[in-house]
Amino acid sequence: MTSSTVPGGPHATTQPDDTDERAAWLALATVPGLGPRTMASLLSRFGTASGVLRAPLAAFAEVNGITRSVARAVVRAAPDAGRALEDAAARVGQVVLTPADAAFPAVLRDIPDPPLMLYAVGDLTLTQHPAVAIVGSRDHTAYGAEVARWMGETAAAAGIVVVSGMARGLDAMAQAAALDAGGNTIGVLGNGADVAYPRANAALYKRVADRGLLLTESPPGQEPIQGAFPRRNRLISGLARALVVVEAADGSGTMITVATALEQGRDILAVPGPITSPTSRGTNRLIRDGATPLLTADDLLAAFGAVAEPRVVVPVEPPECTLTPTEARVIAALTTTATHIDAIALSVGLPIGELLGTLLGLELGGMAEQVAGGSYRRRARRHAGAR
Repeated sequence: MTSSTVPGGPHATTQPDDTDERAAWLALATVPGLGPRTMASLLSRFGTASGVLRAPLAAFAEVNGITRSVARAVVRAAPDAGRALEDAAARVGQVVLTPADAAFPAVLRDIPDPPLMLYAVGDLTLTQHPAVAIVGSRDHTAYGAEVARWMGETAAAAGIVVVSGMARGLDAMAQAAALDAGGNTIGVLGNGADVAYPRANAALYKRVADRGLLLTESPPGQEPIQGAFPRRNRLISGLARALVVVEAADGSGTMITVATALEQGRDILAVPGPITSPTSRGTNRLIRDGATPLLTADDLLAAFGAVAEPRVVVPVEPPECTLTPTEARVIAALTTTATHIDAIALSVGLPIGELLGTLLGLELGGMAEQVAGGSYRRRARRHAGAR
């Protein structure tokens, strides 16, 4: 039996590369509470993943860092579970990656808490390209939306992959803008790759699966669970050379991504905003504490040096889609002049909550945009190379 060394600095492990060992690795990777450090300790003690699964419960007392509950779960694990996991993923068009696979994102092998496996849909080569993470508030301002789109377009025009979390708000806007401009994006999820969350982002999920890459640690069909999104954030920053924070309130989830980026040694660029704006308090504090202020598109490009050479990209129109009757009513009520949401609600006869969800879908589809003061208008398209 041959074996291959998996890179990863202090988390380096050795994993035999035949199918039985792969199945054993996958079975171990799904054990709750078993992380990369404990996995390394297990492999150091038992040699192979198969050896770990064959070990009696008493032998785990000699392994550093493993709790009795995790040890019991390891003893109950079996290679068949790993095979079933891979088969289930294949049935829904997903690929399972382990650190031993050539397609596994190399940059994620070296982060402090590397994933033991990933599920993927789309173009796996995108993880080999220079990438920027663009994140921000779900409850954003019109200013934040404009900057997120601008940075997504800027990255696309320079051949830089946009990485974000597919979340409602600025994450999704930056990713949609990159696709609209003919660029690429990686969506890092806190749920299964076949589960669109939030539901309003279903069209964006399909676009990213078709033209970009979806990555997640969650198995097919997994709905969002508590704790999944903070762990997801370390992968967003880990995949990128630099992190752009567009808007962030103090204590927001976005600031968790900042913390992981700092731990990983990534560059932080923050967009300054009004000192009276709650959504700019986080970014303004980041600048005060040493983050690079992002004032122009060139500030983003400077983080990539000679790797990112600006180029002209022909914008790609969003795919044609059939509007629902509600979406058709709302888009018909919009003009290129800003209209306040109260007036739109009165015109189309929708509750504000339902109207906001519909407008979000139209924003992600490139048909509408939010402007200052709670107003919306039909979106005027802009060339990706604009500065």
